[in-house]
Amino acid sequence: MLGISVYIGEQSVEEQSTYIKKMNEKGFTSIFTSLHIPEEDPAMYKHQLQALGKIAKQLNMELMVDISPTSLITLGFDWETASELVNWGLTGLRVDYGIDEDTIVYLSKEMKVALNASTLTPHVLETLKQKGLDISMVEAWHNFYPRPETGIGWDDFIKKNRWLKQEGLSVMAFIPGDEKLRGPIFATLPTLEAHRSTSPFAAYLELSHKGMVDKILIGDRGVSDRTFEQFSGYQKNEILLHVTPNPAIPQLGVDLVKGTHTNRVDRARDCIRSVESRQYASIGAMKIVPVNCVERCIGSITIDNEHYQRYQGEVQITTRDLPKDRRVNVIGRVVPQDRMLLKWIAGGQRFTIKLLSND
Repeated sequence: MLGISVYIGEQSVEEQSTYIKKMNEKGFTSIFTSLHIPEEDPAMYKHQLQALGKIAKQLNMELMVDISPTSLITLGFDWETASELVNWGLTGLRVDYGIDEDTIVYLSKEMKVALNASTLTPHVLETLKQKGLDISMVEAWHNFYPRPETGIGWDDFIKKNRWLKQEGLSVMAFIPGDEKLRGPIFATLPTLEAHRSTSPFAAYLELSHKGMVDKILIGDRGVSDRTFEQFSGYQKNEILLHVTPNPAIPQLGVDLVKGTHTNRVDRARDCIRSVESRQYASIGAMKIVPVNCVERCIGSITIDNEHYQRYQGEVQITTRDLPKDRRVNVIGRVVPQDRMLLKWIAGGQRFTIKLLSND
């Protein structure tokens, strides 16, 4: 499951609605928000939470809220009546510090509860179970870490997730956004420190393939148009790669590499090979002359020229550094933030090459 975060008090209802609907159309089905309500303006927060719940209901989206005891009281509820928030469109609550075990057990019988995956221990979970926790209504949600250098490491993350899954819990983690970052530090909001400066889509693919998670939410307030395009393409099982072309390359070479391709099922060790491009050599008497036959650094987009004879026209993306070859033209290179995606283009995977402007 894919999800987003919105923050009451930082975005208007209209901004929230536009963003949520846009992301929902591309497969995002979960919303997270945090309620740490300033005492001076509880009415505004109540109104915005109700509006957010209405949007979630309309779009059939999950809405999970991180709430403190003080915030709950400010909204006019207590722990015994907290389940009434479901009527506002909330799916459940993320509980953490300041909430006792008996309250957590009670809430699990009334609505979905997200425990703090990052700090949960076997002792605490066992105690909750002994007190009657309804495990079918409980999930494990990791923290995000606004301060650089404080995110979780991969080894600890996998170890914790393996244990959580053994206990029958689904697991959620955050990835960073790359537009409209949340303050006050504006250094992205990932769970894993390794994802601090990683593009959201690359972080998503990495968590999907090896993170042992069931849900992935964007912690920040928004994503760039490029990132949105990548998530949109993935709905069609395509991995979108942004490529900077070499300005010295003739237009013919550029035209031959752009567009959607499929990696050969028999995946090569050193490169991604386009199935579709092999037909280019059979189009009339077309010849691809040698040009820019330079060293092929990882992420290079190449096309075989006439010196490769029957391989002429084959489009490749290098997945490791390769030497120059007079038979291979280098057309351009995948942008740095997208090179992490190359490892996830398996045999049979479709990918799209989008050439960026040199302007």
